[in-house]
Amino acid sequence: MKPVKQANKYAKTLINIVGMDNAPAALQELALVEGLMARSKEFRSLLINPVFSQEERAKAFNQVAAKANLSEQVTKFVMHLAEIRVAAALSEIIKRATAIYLEKKKRARAVVMSPIEVTRDYQERLKASLRKVTERDVDIEYVVDPSLLGGVLVKVGSTMYDSSIRGQLRLLKDELIKG
Repeated sequence: MKPVKQANKYAKTLINIVGMDNAPAALQELALVEGLMARSKEFRSLLINPVFSQEERAKAFNQVAAKANLSEQVTKFVMHLAEIRVAAALSEIIKRATAIYLEKKKRARAVVMSPIEVTRDYQERLKASLRKVTERDVDIEYVVDPSLLGGVLVKVGSTMYDSSIRGQLRLLKDELIKG
């Protein structure tokens, strides 16, 4: 089975297990586990390496889960992923589960990059515009990127809206080349 199909399958399973109301908390807990995997080679090895027995893995992971205050459902889910050797796909599973959650809640997630801090008034206008375009409520993450010369770059799902000066110059160049 392809990794993408596996990620979709396990993301749907996660949402079904924890339910729509508990999905945001479960996704945060999984992001914590993913962060631990990224920071600690030993922890990553514990979940991925087949050298560890299921008992050793369970004992060690349960200690980590207790310290991190992971829910029982998330703990069992991660242990199941480790047991069937797909824990390496955790980041993709989190992305897919987040997308499924937002889709079911009729919400969208956007990342807005600008060269300076965006004013509250502009944030509200941008949110209203994105709501019209996507026909969904939009959760927006604002990122200051000083490398942008001006304008904003907006990413909603896999769609990119580029109103930066660099993007506009690139469009102008393409038009001039076409003639």
